[in-house]
Amino acid sequence: MDLNSDLGEGFGIWRLGDDLALLDVVTSANVACGFHAGDPSTMRRVCFAAAERGVAVGAQVGYRDLAGFGRRRIDYDPGELRDDVLFQIGALDGFCRVAGTTLRYVKPHGALYNTAAVDEVQASAVVAAVQEYDPSLPVLCQPSSVLWSSALSSGLRTVAEGFADRAYQPDGRLVPRSVAGAVVSDVDEVVARAVRMAVSRSVVAIDGSVVACPVDSLCVHGDTAGAVELARRVRSALLAEGLPVEPFHPRSA
Repeated sequence: MDLNSDLGEGFGIWRLGDDLALLDVVTSANVACGFHAGDPSTMRRVCFAAAERGVAVGAQVGYRDLAGFGRRRIDYDPGELRDDVLFQIGALDGFCRVAGTTLRYVKPHGALYNTAAVDEVQASAVVAAVQEYDPSLPVLCQPSSVLWSSALSSGLRTVAEGFADRAYQPDGRLVPRSVAGAVVSDVDEVVARAVRMAVSRSVVAIDGSVVACPVDSLCVHGDTAGAVELARRVRSALLAEGLPVEPFHPRSA
């Protein structure tokens, strides 16, 4: 099982989360590319640190929305969104190259992630950017989402992602952050949910129903309070179940 986290989300003199400590725990780093968070120096620092530790690096692409941390939906012109995503992928790929590593995948962030999961226009824009830049790059996203289907139908590889620290709706989508209980904060509960996703391939939705959740990568958000210890607990629990914790092996179905 892959364990990923959103990193490099500081900006200028502001630091968010403990990137270096998380890089000692996770196997994949979703690095902010300067639009919703991050800046060139932060991108460089995280890419070099990930390369030193053998952590896979992915481009976490988002809306052009530093003030809102990319968590506010924006109705883009599809071509503009495609080009913004393409710009971010290329920027992070440059820092990966100088760090002696390779860009391994693309993952949308925040409101773009949630919108592309249900909106064909924005999903297609993300897919078009990946196709034009490097069609060998997998897309990390929720299984059975619109983005997942769009990527597969366009010949891209996909990697199914689950969220141990986010609540799910009965239809398998994430509960919006504006709804009470959207973020799961109890450490023991997060760990139990991670193990269930990895072993039973399912998750308990906010209404108590059981939802199929076949995933190859689990996300622990880097900006969550106590994220480092939480990630360590999740990793230890997965290993205790006999599951190797390593970068994902992308598949096309």
